[in-house]
Amino acid sequence: MKKDQNCPCGRPLEYIHCCGKAHQNIINAKTAEDLMRSRYTAFTMANGDYLMESHHSMTRKSARKNELVLWAKSVKWLKLEIIKTVDGGEEDSEGIVEFKAHFREGKKRKVMHQTGKFLREFGHWVYFDVV
Repeated sequence: MKKDQNCPCGRPLEYIHCCGKAHQNIINAKTAEDLMRSRYTAFTMANGDYLMESHHSMTRKSARKNELVLWAKSVKWLKLEIIKTVDGGEEDSEGIVEFKAHFREGKKRKVMHQTGKFLREFGHWVYFDVV
């Protein structure tokens, strides 16, 4: 991805001014939604290191990193749609983000519709699990 391209997360910002900031330092994801968007962008880039870093230590499975990267590379990411957020603000310690990640797998368009729970761990947001 070119650094001056719009961010894959859907915000009208260049990658370097959006999810690229979180990819450089996870503390830059100020809200649960910011972290969700940065994780989606990491999937579009098959950035397994960030996907692991942004996962809660209790639910992180480093053995899955290679699987995630292989799958992320095997699909064409189309767009992220944030449906709803509950809490997850800059002062919160947990939050919920409901989202739809649209992608193409082979010739089929698919949608991953999930509601994720996000927590603060070690001073920054991380993905915990599906609600």
